[in-house]
Amino acid sequence: MDTPELRAELLKFLLLQTEVSFDTETTGLDTMTARLVGLSFCWLPGEAYYVPVPQADDAAAQALVDEFRPFLEAKGITKVGQNIKYDLTILKHYGVEIRGPLFDTMLAHYLLEPDMRHGMDVLAETYLHYSPVPITALIGLKGKNQKTMADLPPAEVSDYACEDADVTLQLKHVFEPLLKEVGLLDLLNEVENPLVPVLAAIEYEGVQIDSEAMGEYSAELQGYITELEGQIYQEAGEEFNIGSPKQLGEILFDKMDLGGKKIKKTKTGQYATGEEILSQLAGDAPIAGLILEYRQLSKLRSTYVEALPQLVCELDGRVHTSFNQAVTATGRLSSTNPNLQNIPIRTEKGREIRKAFVPRDANHVLLAADYSQVELRIMADFAGDKTMIEAFRLGQDIHTSTASKVFKVPLSEVDGEMRRKAKTVNFGIIYGISAFGLAQRIGIGRKEAVDIIETYFEEFPSVKQYMDESINRARELEYAETLLGRRRYLRDINSRNATLRGYTERNAINAPIQGTAADIIKKAMINIHEWLREEKLGTRMILQVHDELVFDAPREEVAYITPKIKELMATALLLPHGVPLEVEVGTGENWLQAH
Repeated sequence: MDTPELRAELLKFLLLQTEVSFDTETTGLDTMTARLVGLSFCWLPGEAYYVPVPQADDAAAQALVDEFRPFLEAKGITKVGQNIKYDLTILKHYGVEIRGPLFDTMLAHYLLEPDMRHGMDVLAETYLHYSPVPITALIGLKGKNQKTMADLPPAEVSDYACEDADVTLQLKHVFEPLLKEVGLLDLLNEVENPLVPVLAAIEYEGVQIDSEAMGEYSAELQGYITELEGQIYQEAGEEFNIGSPKQLGEILFDKMDLGGKKIKKTKTGQYATGEEILSQLAGDAPIAGLILEYRQLSKLRSTYVEALPQLVCELDGRVHTSFNQAVTATGRLSSTNPNLQNIPIRTEKGREIRKAFVPRDANHVLLAADYSQVELRIMADFAGDKTMIEAFRLGQDIHTSTASKVFKVPLSEVDGEMRRKAKTVNFGIIYGISAFGLAQRIGIGRKEAVDIIETYFEEFPSVKQYMDESINRARELEYAETLLGRRRYLRDINSRNATLRGYTERNAINAPIQGTAADIIKKAMINIHEWLREEKLGTRMILQVHDELVFDAPREEVAYITPKIKELMATALLLPHGVPLEVEVGTGENWLQAH
């Protein structure tokens, strides 16, 4: 399809279809730097078409893409793709906004089998009993001899590209009835597929990083790390390589004779010096606490403070993460290159990193909107616990309310220590915390932890009932599901291995809660994105981190968007027993201030 006449004929047929599988061939995987090499289209299994894109002339490439704009932006034609977010983001560089319903075969399979791999080759072999030509057959393996699609003549790319579009369409025809059969088609069509353009827009937008501030903080952290090194050497009585588990084990367990019965060894015969072991030693041995802090700060500096400025895109001076919809079994989004989901917030030094995330210019501010205790609210609603539901409806502090019940004192007499323990119990219960785990977490004896958990279940019997029913239902079905029907398969729930069974039972309790929280924020993202676009506002969603959304907003829009964002988040999904979702919003000159 490399003449204007043939392309015009192809476009005519494309516009007659109700669904078309399409795919982009590019020069690489980085959506910010990859160039478009060609487009492939398929609407009948076994028949596909490839259109090469001119490489020597950017204007000619743009003109060719514009020829297919009527199809790409046609609202009435379903666009089918495998990891279609990539194609959407590539085409954004050519000014194209893909319109119409989407069907992503990767996401379809993710809902059907969240724990399997979702690459096209695996899917084709598993469901179509067909092995596609691997891309390495065309461009070679990684290394200096590896080519890109742009290095190949269009005739060599054509079969590969057409095969991709064809296989993807065939997979769609396999997955759609399977999804319908298990009640997951609505989840795909109303949550996962509509979220794709939202994430593409966030990734394309990127976030501004203050590299100078990061540099200053890196030097500050190095000062703390050097100071800790000196303290560790002083405790040990000699200098050694703190980063070497072998040397560290010899210092702690041979020279200093720490650990006693807590000493463990790895499969290679070395002493185990992981976080769990050091945490157990820290109460009696100051060196263990110092090493934990040293590791934490070293990781903070290397993983984020030093690394983030290196990931700034040269084209626009912003950092562009990739959000993954098909990775976590619970339905939560994950983020890579860089991973912005794991920026530490529990420690003061970890939170400081957020200072370097700033608005695009002086006329903008960052706005952060965060669901308050969303998983606790979902648990209270699912359990139908009247006491907890009433506390949330009245706007009471749930941890103070829980402490009042567990420690049997009036609300006015709950002190900070009681509230801290109740908070740990509240969140721990969701994850099936044991008495041993609770005792370790809040530094109390095991007997006291047992008493607290028993009292909790006496005061909140419906929570215990919900947990038991969740496990029993999972034993019967071998899966748990969210409010919208997302499934977490729990095939080890009836295992004879007690450890494996216990782990799976905890997932049976938590998966519906965590998965529903994921569904809620996804719905909110879709609704907010659509509203911002309809209103033609300058505010852009730039980050999603678990229960929080971050926006880069013109100062003059803040007063207008704040109540609407709160409303759209609070009403994204109504819970069965009416527990309200509460949203906290803040603004600032950086992410830390806004949060």
